[in-house]
Amino acid sequence: MSLLLPTVSLARVTEITPELLRTMDVKALLLDVDNTLAFHGSQTPFAGTVEWSRRLRRAGIRMMILSNNFEERVRPFARQYGLPFLAMAMKPLPYAYRLAARRLGVAPRRTAAVGDQVFTDILGAHLARMKSILLLPGQKETSFGFRVRRWLEKPVRRKAERGAICEKKNGDG
Repeated sequence: MSLLLPTVSLARVTEITPELLRTMDVKALLLDVDNTLAFHGSQTPFAGTVEWSRRLRRAGIRMMILSNNFEERVRPFARQYGLPFLAMAMKPLPYAYRLAARRLGVAPRRTAAVGDQVFTDILGAHLARMKSILLLPGQKETSFGFRVRRWLEKPVRRKAERGAICEKKNGDG
């Protein structure tokens, strides 16, 4: 189960601070879109997230959007944040994670993937030898596939919420 357990578990992306990232030895973030920065399918960012991303970049944190969505969905969204992006990432496969870290000029071990799904965002980060930050989803999905995935994620989320993180916050993730 350690490949599925996040390095850190938080409620919202705006809870990620430069101080937390320093304790994790993280210099770059790979951000998911749906239910991480905006509601699924929406082009409207969650309140405060654009400003949050600017604050982190001013603190020296490099960022990129990494999404399984099509470019038509991700490009206008990334433009609002002023961030580079990789669409059709095929998460949880590690190739796009490693490519994103390379483009940002940061080693995978000093990169963290941020998202709301255990079986894509978190698993992919760990397969790419990165740290991971699991968030609560921004909204409850109604499709059968999402309901099944969320049900399967419950034991992982319970363990993460109890503080049983797979690695020390400043460990190898």
